[in-house]
Amino acid sequence: MAELGLNEHHQNEVINYMRFARSKRGLRLKTVDSCFQDLKESRLVEETFTVDEVSEVLNGLQSVVHSEVESELINTAYTNVLLLRQLFSQAEKWYLKLQTDISELENRELLEQVAEFEKAEFTSSNKKSIIDSMKPKLAPLHEGGAAELLNKEIVRLQEENERLKSRLKTIESQATNALDEKSKLERALQDLQLEQGNQKDFINAQDLSDLGNTVAALKSEFQKTLNDQTENQKSLEENLATAKHDLLRVQEQLSMAEKELEKKFQQTAAYRNMKEILTKKNDQIKDLRKRLAKYEPED
Repeated sequence: MAELGLNEHHQNEVINYMRFARSKRGLRLKTVDSCFQDLKESRLVEETFTVDEVSEVLNGLQSVVHSEVESELINTAYTNVLLLRQLFSQAEKWYLKLQTDISELENRELLEQVAEFEKAEFTSSNKKSIIDSMKPKLAPLHEGGAAELLNKEIVRLQEENERLKSRLKTIESQATNALDEKSKLERALQDLQLEQGNQKDFINAQDLSDLGNTVAALKSEFQKTLNDQTENQKSLEENLATAKHDLLRVQEQLSMAEKELEKKFQQTAAYRNMKEILTKKNDQIKDLRKRLAKYEPED
């Protein structure tokens, strides 16, 4: 039996899709045959026809067949898009980015290999039965080993990234509060100095001396508080810078891990096999177009 270079599970998936495509193709060919049969029964009732009558009959038949073939080609394209969507959605669950080579879809050798595979699967009397009760959705790829470890590392880096972002917001909030407190203390000192100047003419020397001592003590306390706030602000700024550096480092590690995972996947057999399947399907479509070309009238 012809093989496609896939494991048993993936080969069964391909066979299920080919069975679906054969069914759709057979129904559409029956529709085309019915167009000709309807024409024979409804229009070919006379023994002789003029050139204009023959031309009118053929033009009508061309319009009907053209519509049927166009409808099937459009439906086939949309079906292929849905199939690709399933594969891409499955890959995105593992942070993978799949790539396709459109040029390989017209590879004649691969198309012939697919044709032999179809012939062996659907015309052989002793072909294996395929399980029909398959799950409607594709299960995530399980490459294991390095790919699984890389995926876990990506999740860990993303969680650390979120923690660093939260820490950065907290530090920024603390720095803003420290600046606000510093501004309030400066305004309080200015108000106290202004009040001292206004009351200077109404107090005696002793009161002035006491007030001077009080002001000196307040200045000393304010200076100490201001120094503490400055040190705290510097510490917050350093923590903010450190948090930003850590965030950049984690983002860089996350990017490297994603690139490494993508590189690992592109080296796997699953990626190469998926690429071959897409190539073979495109070749099959082109071969179908050539077969349908014989139904179109020549110029």
